Amino acid sequence: MPGALDDIVRAVIVGSPYGRLLGLEVVAVEPERVRVKLPFRAEVTTVGDVVHGGAIGSLVDVAATAAAWSGADPATATRGATVALAINYLAPGRGQDLLATARVIQRGRTLCVCDVDVEGADGARVARALVTYRLS
Repeated sequence: MPGALDDIVRAVIVGSPYGRLLGLEVVAVEPERVRVKLPFRAEVTTVGDVVHGGAIGSLVDVAATAAAWSGADPATATRGATVALAINYLAPGRGQDLLATARVIQRGRTLCVCDVDVEGADGARVARALVTYRLS
């Protein structure tokens, strides 16, 4: 992946102020595929050791955004925004790090569709999402 896109994914998207607030970490960056970790800590829970659905939703959105940018054309893409996001929560994320794997499944001229799987550190599926991102 070109260095500029890797820098955008790591520093601008995952390393944004909100990403840092959540404690997000880049695990892997490839063209059209990104893995992002949400480390478990009390600040992202709702009750007991259950990770808040909003924190999971944020993990999904950041991972999909990173995947969309990982294969973008830096000559034409200067900004972007999520335009649709649908999440199915499959099981609670309890007391463990969560890992989102986002893959581009369709890339058009301006719209990029990604699917995102979220798993616990134990390998159990926590959520599955479909995200549409607009690059312009």
